[in-house]
Amino acid sequence: MTYPERVISGVARALRPHGRFVAEFGGHGNVAAIVTAMRAVGQRRGGDLSLAMPWFFPAPAIYQAMLEQEGFTVRRIGLFPRPTPLKTGMAEWLNLFRKPFFQQFENEAESALEETVELLRPALCDGHGNWTADYVRLRVEAVKP
Repeated sequence: MTYPERVISGVARALRPHGRFVAEFGGHGNVAAIVTAMRAVGQRRGGDLSLAMPWFFPAPAIYQAMLEQEGFTVRRIGLFPRPTPLKTGMAEWLNLFRKPFFQQFENEAESALEETVELLRPALCDGHGNWTADYVRLRVEAVKP
């Protein structure tokens, strides 16, 4: 989500009075280890660090304030860790979700990807070679007046 205000406004327009908005998406801390590793690689290689984290992963208080500004009453909101197994591995996840970050390194894209994977191995790969993404979800229930 890159334009959260537009999303909230759209939800408000779509709901009838007293309608519920229930959502789950990436919250503050989502993929923090992954982003940190990419930023470390980008820093060493002189890359554009903003390409490592193009998403909006809000803290509960920030998203609650945004909802309330649109007139919603927030019933529940919170962060929930949800470690998620990556059946195809970390390199595939990185290529799927952050290919532009690695493409900036042109001829060194593959080595930048490998370096990122190796930085993540101690934290997100178990002894059997199974990878897990460090997802943190924001869950919210709000009501339109």
